[in-house]
Amino acid sequence: MSQAPTDVPSPAPAKRDAYAAFRSPAYRSYAVSSFVANLGRQMLGVALGYEIFQRTHSATALGLVGLMGALPIIFLSIPAGITTDRMNRKVIILITQLLSMLTSIGLTVLAWEHVAVPAIAPLAAAMHALYWMAALFGEKNGVIFEAALPLMYLLLFINGISRAFGWAARSALFPNLVPRSALSNAVMWNSSNFELTCVLGPALGGLAIAHINIPSVYALDACCGLIGFLFILPIFAPQEIAETHPHPLEDLFTGLRFVCENKIILATITLDLFAVLLGGALALLPIFADRILGVGAVGLGWLRTAPSIGAVLMAFILAHRPPLKKAGDAMLLAVAGFGVATIIFGLSHNYALSFVALAFTGCCDNVSVVVRHTLVQLLTPDAMRGRVSAVNNIFIGSSNEVGAFESGITAALFGPVLSVVGGGIGTIFVVLGIAWKWPQVRQIGPLQTPEKSTDSAD
Repeated sequence: MSQAPTDVPSPAPAKRDAYAAFRSPAYRSYAVSSFVANLGRQMLGVALGYEIFQRTHSATALGLVGLMGALPIIFLSIPAGITTDRMNRKVIILITQLLSMLTSIGLTVLAWEHVAVPAIAPLAAAMHALYWMAALFGEKNGVIFEAALPLMYLLLFINGISRAFGWAARSALFPNLVPRSALSNAVMWNSSNFELTCVLGPALGGLAIAHINIPSVYALDACCGLIGFLFILPIFAPQEIAETHPHPLEDLFTGLRFVCENKIILATITLDLFAVLLGGALALLPIFADRILGVGAVGLGWLRTAPSIGAVLMAFILAHRPPLKKAGDAMLLAVAGFGVATIIFGLSHNYALSFVALAFTGCCDNVSVVVRHTLVQLLTPDAMRGRVSAVNNIFIGSSNEVGAFESGITAALFGPVLSVVGGGIGTIFVVLGIAWKWPQVRQIGPLQTPEKSTDSAD
């Protein structure tokens, strides 16, 4: 097994190129592919939740949407990482993109033929299980489960599988598309790329639902998937193929062992994990919008976009300012700022202040994401990037869902205000704990590194 690097990135050149990553044609194609594919996913998410709730009138049915997407990521991320380090990453992305397109086409057909789906024995049994589960959570009357719903969940589960493998492959591919000195710039634009789709996607999805119909949104997602597929095709990137271990179980835990041995990667992942678990307020936004701020559905929509708006603004600030001289301190301060902004949001009864506080959480989160992702990529050998990205995906990718569950439970026990404020305070204590446990985090300097002989591939 490769030894974990112990050094931190060396000093960066003084000159700053805000669009350094986009100088690479391969990265430009990758960025367009990611943007279009994520935009379609965001539109689909809005339409899917709207359709399922309108047809079922069941909160349980909505909860199962998230579960179908989370289970494959939790259980398949490690195998996905191993596969990513053993096979051509571009091929994996193309296959998963096609699979995602097929699931969207399936959802389009089901949305048009929802009532016409026959209740054959397996579907009837699944419907019975759904009624039982809804009753278990207190929904005994007024819910409606049709035969198409289990098929929709199956498609979402398959799509979750494609996400688990596709995410690992994309995370491991893009560092080879840019010069090493432009890696932090690429990470920053990746983050802002995603956040921008979080702003535009739900709005476009809502407009399509209102002015066309729900099946059209699923069809648009399939078209976005096709465009994303076509932009990946011309990309070429070198890749180090990992050596095969004789025992599969040894290979299974290689990525986890690497993370545990590299204290800087372990510290940054731990910091982000607990910050999201404790400091997330998004799950409780409907309660704040309705009971505390009194702004209704429109106000709720703007509150949900506020963190993404803040993240996009911070991305442009990071792109046009000099490189971070003390990236470790910047990351710790950003997560602490995230906690402070969460506390302000929890205590606020003013809509404008609440919006600004949520936008500031997005700004802080973007700084943390850029530093963490850059460090993980810089300190991980190329042959292990898939497995390490998979470990990162398990802990960070699933922490949003677990954090939402934690917020809901604490809100039920202590009220939404104490839940959010307590989470913000807990986030600040996590920052102090990380700084004490792993003091080397504060020693991290600039993120950019000098060029190597083979920087990138076009």
